[in-house]
Amino acid sequence: MLSNFLKFKIMSGIMDLLQGPMGQMIIQGVGSQLGQDTSKTQSILGSAIPMLMGALKKNASNPETASGLMEALKNKHDGSLLDNISDIFGGGNVNEDVVQDGDKILGHVLGDKKEAVAQALGKQHGLDMGSAMNILKMAAPVVMGMLGKQTRQSNISNPTDLTNIIGNMIGGHQEAEQHSSFIENLLDQDGDGSVVDDLFNIGKKFFGK
Repeated sequence: MLSNFLKFKIMSGIMDLLQGPMGQMIIQGVGSQLGQDTSKTQSILGSAIPMLMGALKKNASNPETASGLMEALKNKHDGSLLDNISDIFGGGNVNEDVVQDGDKILGHVLGDKKEAVAQALGKQHGLDMGSAMNILKMAAPVVMGMLGKQTRQSNISNPTDLTNIIGNMIGGHQEAEQHSSFIENLLDQDGDGSVVDDLFNIGKKFFGK
């Protein structure tokens, strides 16, 4: 079980990300790439990051996908990306390899709901689906890096422990928890009927739409 001190460190890290120097560099890079101002970009990322965390939490709760997630966190997504944020986001254009990697991450954690999630993010912030998808692609490697770093620092080796780590990373902040729960509910949908209808029903509950 995680100690209270460790829980504080985890929550502090995720809550403070976009407020600190690293977060500001990410915001500027993403905003420059998409032609959005800093304030709006920060708001969008503030929704996108817990959405992705919710998707990862859902994956971590399934033994079939949790082991693959753990392997990714031990290897490619071990948090080392966070040591190169200035190179990735600081040049005015986000590194294309990172964006392509983000697309692969979305495919793994969101599956056939990838476009539905982008649609939900775009609807909330007045973006077209393409722009919302690009933000998710740019955010996904950062989120995986954050989780990988926390997993490594906490000496987590059992995939079943990932749900606790992720839950504490998004816990204690109502809006982040709502975005995370929105995605977990969306990924629970069985695919019958219109995805747009699913989004409307879930979005109405969590976003008051």
